[in-house]
Amino acid sequence: MSYSTTASGHSPLTGAAPLSLCAREPRVPADRLVAEMVPPPRFDSVRFDTYVPDPNQPSQPEAVTVLSEFAAGLGGAHAARNGKGQGPGQAKKRWFARKPQAPTGPRGVYLDGGYGVGKTHLLASLWHATPAVPELKAFGTFVELTNLVGALGFQQTVQTLSGHRLLCIDEFELDDPGDTVLVSSLLGRLVDAGVALAATSNTLPGKLGEGRFAAADFLREIQGLSAQFRPLRIDGEDYRHRGLPEAPPPYTDEQVTKAAYATEGASLDDFPGLLDHLATVHPSRYGALTDGLRAVCLTDVSPVPNQSTALRLVVLADRLYDREVPVLASGLPFDRLFGEEMLNGGYRKKYFRAISRLTALARDAKGLVTQ
Repeated sequence: MSYSTTASGHSPLTGAAPLSLCAREPRVPADRLVAEMVPPPRFDSVRFDTYVPDPNQPSQPEAVTVLSEFAAGLGGAHAARNGKGQGPGQAKKRWFARKPQAPTGPRGVYLDGGYGVGKTHLLASLWHATPAVPELKAFGTFVELTNLVGALGFQQTVQTLSGHRLLCIDEFELDDPGDTVLVSSLLGRLVDAGVALAATSNTLPGKLGEGRFAAADFLREIQGLSAQFRPLRIDGEDYRHRGLPEAPPPYTDEQVTKAAYATEGASLDDFPGLLDHLATVHPSRYGALTDGLRAVCLTDVSPVPNQSTALRLVVLADRLYDREVPVLASGLPFDRLFGEEMLNGGYRKKYFRAISRLTALARDAKGLVTQ
């Protein structure tokens, strides 16, 4: 992958000035998009034995047991129906072809629970526990999966993922009926190829205050795939009911700029300019856009002007959060990024998530500022 640079007067490689996200135009080959479908750094080291169940919630240790057994059941060799079977013998392929018809239960699990009960921790632990090389299992958010289809095309995505043993989808979204149909069709093809599935999901529009998504809604929306999923309920306290801390007050332009110059591997960009730049980069490349960054410094943070821009910013916030990149900013605090119409609309779940994550990254950035 390569980057182009703008005529800023400084090369980002010389250390004479901070890096710039607006100067980056990543070119990401398709094989990298697939290779990067692994648990993000924030969940790289999680395992079932690092999950701490709430002793007052028996569904939590039960989920660990069920998912551990599910992972162990995926230990057999896998042969996809796309000509990439594990064994050369035709008899071996016929033997595997009978396997989905065996009474082994659903080919997928759906983790049904509220916020803050550890669904993503458990989903990543399932990925780690599945006895297969990383090239035969994939992990990504719903948005990353739809972006992969956008980058590769539907048929190529089916062909690429059909050789996998497991596909984990975090935060399955039903905001857009078109995307729901697209992903449901994709998953149907993958199940036919023998791929096991695991998913978590967010709340439906209009149910944000309930704190959980509800398996019935998920199974209804994926229609023909419902029989392939075993709902696994995970009860626990909803962290949104505990009250989120307010976004820290923003710093001055001078403080942000000084910190960017003093921090090796930091980027420095004007927020409105960054929003414009995101429109020129496919969201599937936002992870690559942040390669090598130690911190993101932004000046003149202001309200996001429209929904398409807001949704791009949500994706960038997710990638920065996954990679634990602190964000230092001047201008408005992050809890004032999105207007009332956006926060009351169908995508509000995404916007609240972005505010929460950017706020956490802003707190992480406090140490970059020297008074």
